[in-house]
Amino acid sequence: MLYDAEFLSRLTNGVKNLMPIWNISLNADVTLLTISENATFRVQDKTPGRNLIVRVHRPDYHSESEILSELAWIEALRRDGIVATPQPIASRDGSLLQRFSDGETVRHAVAFEYMPGREPDAESDLAKWYGMLGEINARLHGHSRDWNRPEGFIRKTWNFDRILGDGAYWGDWRAALGLTPQGKEILERTHALLETQTAAYGYGADRFGLVHCDMRTANLLVEDNRLGVIDFDDCGLSWFAYDFAAAISFMEHEPFIPDLMAAWLEGYRRIAPLDAEHEAALPMLIMLRRMQLTAWIASHVETPTAQSMGTAYTDGTVALAARYLAEHS
Repeated sequence: MLYDAEFLSRLTNGVKNLMPIWNISLNADVTLLTISENATFRVQDKTPGRNLIVRVHRPDYHSESEILSELAWIEALRRDGIVATPQPIASRDGSLLQRFSDGETVRHAVAFEYMPGREPDAESDLAKWYGMLGEINARLHGHSRDWNRPEGFIRKTWNFDRILGDGAYWGDWRAALGLTPQGKEILERTHALLETQTAAYGYGADRFGLVHCDMRTANLLVEDNRLGVIDFDDCGLSWFAYDFAAAISFMEHEPFIPDLMAAWLEGYRRIAPLDAEHEAALPMLIMLRRMQLTAWIASHVETPTAQSMGTAYTDGTVALAARYLAEHS
């Protein structure tokens, strides 16, 4: 249980002790917002009226070079007007990456400006926002192709092996909560089919590059007619179309997903062409992502997201896989 109460208390104190380097009062309010791969805090300093978001990284996931590479891309995207996303905040000495000691472990922390807004939900017009998200993805992918990455840039690669294979970053789907022998057999066949299909789809420069890789609703902020995108923590090299698969994370089974896909495709094509081959790859990438998240839940049982999904998500994955096999084998 990585994120137990004692651990979160230590992280909170570590964040509080960093306040002076961002010119924030030591008596500022520090509130835990979310726990996923990382712990994210909101800092509210009433005296200068400053609000920050501080992300404390999960240990042994990203290296310092990977974190700084993420921030370099964010700054480039902001500079080039590609997407509305919070600005990373430097400390007094100009550094973006901070450290604090947690016993014998060094924790990494990054601060961002606070972006107002709310998460879009199924009760709102999700299709509208996903149409705008398609436009954002098209601009982002164009930037990804054209951007000259700085020296030392490094991010994880989300290919088949790192998503579902022996080298999967988020664990083995076979450890899925409540997985039955019958369900395992269905997922084994789906795994084999996806491995063949992704190999055939390939890794060419027209389809594989630097992507956000986690534009799910929890990482979108809407205010009036603005759609902001946060949390580039999982950005890396993957299929461009995987951005849509990631955007419907944890709701792949919902009946409105075809409407979101149609809106996303329409929005994307308002900005850039998208070949029929890449559109046809979307169901494959959605199934790939669903199985990846099933493994993530099993390997992150201490997080609120995993606990809220539980065995029901595994059952849903098996049902989606059975349908996928029937339609795509």
